[in-house]
Amino acid sequence: MTISPEAKQKIQLFLVAVIVITGVRAGYIIYQRKSGEAAEAKKATAPPLNADYYVTPKKLYPYDLKSAKQLTQQPVWAKEGYRYTYYPYDVATKKVEFGHETGTLLPLQKLEVKDVVTDLAPGTGGRQVLAVFEDGGKTYAVPIGSVEGGSYHIYSDEMFFIQYPHELYKHWSAETWASIDKHEMKTGMNELQADFAIGMGVPEPSGDASMKTVNYPNGGHQMTVVYLQGKAAEVKGGG
Repeated sequence: MTISPEAKQKIQLFLVAVIVITGVRAGYIIYQRKSGEAAEAKKATAPPLNADYYVTPKKLYPYDLKSAKQLTQQPVWAKEGYRYTYYPYDVATKKVEFGHETGTLLPLQKLEVKDVVTDLAPGTGGRQVLAVFEDGGKTYAVPIGSVEGGSYHIYSDEMFFIQYPHELYKHWSAETWASIDKHEMKTGMNELQADFAIGMGVPEPSGDASMKTVNYPNGGHQMTVVYLQGKAAEVKGGG
């Protein structure tokens, strides 16, 4: 049987098309397999998600004096120690002794807020919003906001937990919580745990995202912590 030149050309074009399609399909299959393997490898080597990111503490969102008095309805715990200054408070005169700084709230210090008041802070020209609490048989007040011209700015949600921190971060180990409760900083702890244990810290400038050095006043017992990948690798000072 003789095949015409036109038929030969068509057959050749058909075979070329089949070869091209087969090659493209084979390449796509190989690409999919490699992509799947790469994704699985990446998934296997990726660090576990930080459970701390999924903790959402409740907030009161106070916007005036009345709403701020919600602080009296449950205990509160200071989020950052050695940051917020408190003063003596005279219950009889309802006056704050701003000229006599008593101290700063300790890390995770528990307070039973008795009242929320306002008082004129000397030299500021405005009134402070203060949470009144008792400690050691004496009454104190700690500023939680300000009011000017009838406008309130209250930051108690940034200052306090209104839920028991042990329950909020119950995924932390008993050993970690034991160190926090004793205000001890140990290697392996993260920055949030450090805040709970030894209070606020001041980070040093760094161009290395994987390493961070933070200095902690720690109530007069200066500590320096070097973090690698978010975990304390070196703890200095504190004696």
